[in-house]
Amino acid sequence: METPIRPRGLEQREILGLELPVASTRLSRLLGLALLARDRAGPGLLIPRCHSVHTFGMRFALDLLFLDPGRRVIMLRRAVPAGRVVRCPGASSVLELPSPP
Repeated sequence: METPIRPRGLEQREILGLELPVASTRLSRLLGLALLARDRAGPGLLIPRCHSVHTFGMRFALDLLFLDPGRRVIMLRRAVPAGRVVRCPGASSVLELPSPP
């Protein structure tokens, strides 16, 4: 698989058994995986200090895992389509993962 366009250069962190880029810049946090083709999105993206995400501009559905400060999953939303906003007030970070086709 080719290297993803946007997450390149971001810090990597292992979380829930996955090695993921961390959205640490303002642009990477705003865009997440939006506008990328599924095959360019990589395994996903960790967005720290986040309890709400949008799926505007997504070209594929996302599985969203909202995590508490101990990195335990407190809410899971599967196959979230484009054009949605999903919130979990108790979350401290979110994993954006490409949904299986």
